[in-house]
Amino acid sequence: MDNSYLSALNVLETNHTQADIEEQLKRYFGDMLVYKSPSNSKFFSALSLPSFMRDWLVMRFSDSEGHIDKEEVSSYVKRTIPKKEQWNDFQVELLHNNQSVRFLTKVKIDFDTANRQALFSLPEFGVPQKKGEAVVEWHVIEKNRDYLLTPTEVWGIVELLCDLDDSGKKTIIKLVDFTPFCPYTIDLEFYKEMRRYFSVGEWLDVLLSAIDYNPAGYVTKKQKLSMLSRLLPFVEKRINLIELAPKETGKSYLFSQISKYGWLVSGGSISRAKMFYDISKKTPGLASRYDYVAFDEIQSIKFTDAMEMQGALKGYLESGEYRVGDYRGVGDAGLILLGNIDTEKMNVDQNMFSDLPEIFHESALLDRFHGFIRGWDIPKMKESLKANGWALNTEYFGEIIHMLRDELVYRAVVDELLELPKNAATRDTEAIKRICTGFLKLIFPNVTDVSKLTDINEFITYCLEPALEMRRVIKRQLGIIDYGEFGHSMIPNIKVKEEYLNACKDL
Repeated sequence: MDNSYLSALNVLETNHTQADIEEQLKRYFGDMLVYKSPSNSKFFSALSLPSFMRDWLVMRFSDSEGHIDKEEVSSYVKRTIPKKEQWNDFQVELLHNNQSVRFLTKVKIDFDTANRQALFSLPEFGVPQKKGEAVVEWHVIEKNRDYLLTPTEVWGIVELLCDLDDSGKKTIIKLVDFTPFCPYTIDLEFYKEMRRYFSVGEWLDVLLSAIDYNPAGYVTKKQKLSMLSRLLPFVEKRINLIELAPKETGKSYLFSQISKYGWLVSGGSISRAKMFYDISKKTPGLASRYDYVAFDEIQSIKFTDAMEMQGALKGYLESGEYRVGDYRGVGDAGLILLGNIDTEKMNVDQNMFSDLPEIFHESALLDRFHGFIRGWDIPKMKESLKANGWALNTEYFGEIIHMLRDELVYRAVVDELLELPKNAATRDTEAIKRICTGFLKLIFPNVTDVSKLTDINEFITYCLEPALEMRRVIKRQLGIIDYGEFGHSMIPNIKVKEEYLNACKDL
């Protein structure tokens, strides 16, 4: 690809202001807005709450100007969203005072077939310590079947009490009531429709502020698009990405705080059992339970069974399937490798992957990663980059992008628009189409049909060309690492069909 695309992004739109965008947001998304500020962020960070929980509390307790009573919020959080060390206080109420307790937390449901019981666990508190000590009453399951019976943890308000088991001899904890943490009625079609009232430049700013960043701190479109490319796994199933970036560019924050549907592995070790399937516990791993799994500080992560993990990853990244023993599983989670990179290695024409763990030195595995994010195009985090003003509620936005994963019409639009060269490698075309579809969902959610695309050049600039560039870096690295296999390979010359280009010219 020539440099015209990257050069074109090194300019900043200046035909709108933050005040203009906030006015439009109030007009079209009034009920889903919160006032974000660095001081509020510090306050909620001190409470150890993720962004999606923070914005729910801000909406609940703020006045019309966005101000909150921090003492009132602190009191509510202490009562309703307890920390791990408060579990002993709950045990006093449960075991000694025979009182029920009620609070907001994550819940995971399992079943004991032998005893015909529904069981629960509270991952935040390490409860239960032994199987069979935490039982769900069946009426709770029936009432909340669609919400509770998912393969991952869910947030909700639980009511617990102590009781005796069926034998009358053993004390157990019972989950007797549950209220889903689903504070908003999400209308995805409304969100799509409202997009048409914003220009592309305005919408990029809307997205950035929704994930807690101040658009004014990003001086070029290139910086904005690079940051937003991190959201691709949030909206498109099984996108696999590698990002290398300098320290303090916000990688960990975005993948751990914005959505409750993702999982960040921060250093340490990871096994095939944790990632895919635990034979001893007969439970699916992260790949089947989350929208994405991000390996943070990838250079420091250890793999307990490296060769088995490498084989399992190759199969999963290719097809979304994995086999562990006699178990065959499927997952929709994308895999993201996040690593730091030194200044002298920020060059796509040299080997940037040499510091990755050994299992990622094999070209056949690296080829299954769809694209590369140039993290050095993203400015380091500072106070001026934190959102400061009215913006979409992060919890609401997190639900929207999660729902967009199931929308198939966007891939149909991409398939219709693009012309593939003959004999193009399937992995290349699939990678480019998948990334292109993700950008379409993010930036043009209202384009659910080709006829709704008003400017083909915007699609090329913000969807197709970024996808080509992200895949091109992967191919270049493959050529360096395995010259014999990939040294002369290029990404396919995928372009928009002539009929759509001509239609645009006619307009």
